[in-house]
Amino acid sequence: MDEQKRLLLAVVLSVVVLVGYQTFFVKPPEPNNQPQQVQDRKADQVQEASPYVSEYKTKPEPGVVPQPVEPQKKNYRTISVSTPLYNIAISEYGAAVKNFELKNYKQTNETGSPLKQLVSEQLVSGTLFFELEGQSVPGLKDAVYTAKIDTNETSFSEGEKTIEFTLETPQGIVVKKIFTFKADSYMIDCDIVFQNGSAMSLNDSLVISTPGFFNEETKKRSRFAFEGPVVLIDDEYTAIKPDDIEDKNTYHGKIDWSGYSERYFMTAVMPKKKDDDSANDTILKLSYTNDMVTNDYIQKMDRLDPGKQSSYSFIFYMGPKSQKVLGKYDNSLKNAINFGFFNIIAKPLLITMNVIHGVIPNYGIAIILLTILIKLIFWPLGTKSYKSMNKMKKVQPLMMEIREKFKGDKQKMNQETMALYKTYKVNPASGCLPLLVQMPIFFALYRMLYQAIELRHAPFIGWISDLSAPDRLFEFNFAIPMMQAPHGIPMLTLLMGASFLLQQKMTPTTGDPMQAKMMMLMPIFMTVLFINFPAGLVLYMFVNNIISMGQQYYIQKKFS
Repeated sequence: MDEQKRLLLAVVLSVVVLVGYQTFFVKPPEPNNQPQQVQDRKADQVQEASPYVSEYKTKPEPGVVPQPVEPQKKNYRTISVSTPLYNIAISEYGAAVKNFELKNYKQTNETGSPLKQLVSEQLVSGTLFFELEGQSVPGLKDAVYTAKIDTNETSFSEGEKTIEFTLETPQGIVVKKIFTFKADSYMIDCDIVFQNGSAMSLNDSLVISTPGFFNEETKKRSRFAFEGPVVLIDDEYTAIKPDDIEDKNTYHGKIDWSGYSERYFMTAVMPKKKDDDSANDTILKLSYTNDMVTNDYIQKMDRLDPGKQSSYSFIFYMGPKSQKVLGKYDNSLKNAINFGFFNIIAKPLLITMNVIHGVIPNYGIAIILLTILIKLIFWPLGTKSYKSMNKMKKVQPLMMEIREKFKGDKQKMNQETMALYKTYKVNPASGCLPLLVQMPIFFALYRMLYQAIELRHAPFIGWISDLSAPDRLFEFNFAIPMMQAPHGIPMLTLLMGASFLLQQKMTPTTGDPMQAKMMMLMPIFMTVLFINFPAGLVLYMFVNNIISMGQQYYIQKKFS
């Protein structure tokens, strides 16, 4: 195959890979980065619901008839706790988390935006509620607990605060859910205590739920940055697509943690390890119906005889999927930051970017310096490529003579062309190699820059106020074809397209008319392709092109 076809093949292959990846794997970011619609729910709205009247049931002994439970009180409170990091609201109804606001993150990048809410309004039962799988004590999810606190609102700025929610059944079983909040951590300790004052043994499994709302909009959004159930099972991170739950809804193994992940945030439950760790006796059970994903962590309980007490300790996490935040904790939750197939490349890039940001607190500059670092690593490969291109430029006149002389004999033309390459020690494939080698870096950067919470609402300069969203200079009140809202001038993307055009002008051509037309269309194609990409990725490509042009100019001058 002659040089023209090789180069054309490389260009076409690159285009196919980019288009295919964009079409089948990538969903451009939503304009305001809103993973879900959220609203604050007032306590009186929750109190309008009728609490479930539970009835204590056990496997009855012969001749013993279970006694029905008296209806529980219908008035219940919602306890609000404020720390420097978040506001949390826990209802006495089910002892479930009904509201969770992150103080350091806004819902959107707009002025006056409310705080980021992690409990979707569609989760009417809240999250992190629990019950027993075998219903030995039925209705724990819908029972009304009593909070051991006099006030409905409390706050603290340092240290810890503990709040206990208690439920007692007529049979004498006392259930406690004890929360311990820490001023400097998103980790919430939770102890679930059972005191068996009944005449029968309690032998069941504990179920803790972290449900999620997953509709068509979420499905489209999660094509690239995963949203849905996640679990670290047998030391392996597993993201479970809701559409796959029908095929497999139960996972057995050693579960370090499980939960529900959004693009930037997650809710997770993690059992505290004990010396006699029984983590292998755990199950993750899922269901997906009516846009709701039920995500249940199930742990076998020890047999609890009458007059005995048992407790089970967990850590609840509701917060950002941030390398800086999760890296501080001495547990495996940092594995929740996962970039899929490209994780082995993307995670070191993220860590490097954060290290640079620690010195220069601007993520736009951090991306520029990261690009320079990547370019330096691949500098020898790029130099080899540009040398090969320079040699190809020198033999172009001879190639044109061969092409004209043997235009009627394709086989002879190829033989003479290969002989020419051998004589002048030219390897056409070496010009394509750097492009193919850098493709994994490009895709890893895409995933990292699209998914890294560090870039969420992170400003750069001027009109670029969010490196995780497309750049728009001004906003128009009319739609622009192929552009996702908001509509405006994609200035950085246009500059990147111009850099592609200049780089193309510097690249020697083979004289093939078809290839020349293809190359002329490349800058336009790349500009349209990147028009909805995150500004951080466009910035990387723009800086990469500028450095490449400088390197190419240097090589051409040196070896011309």
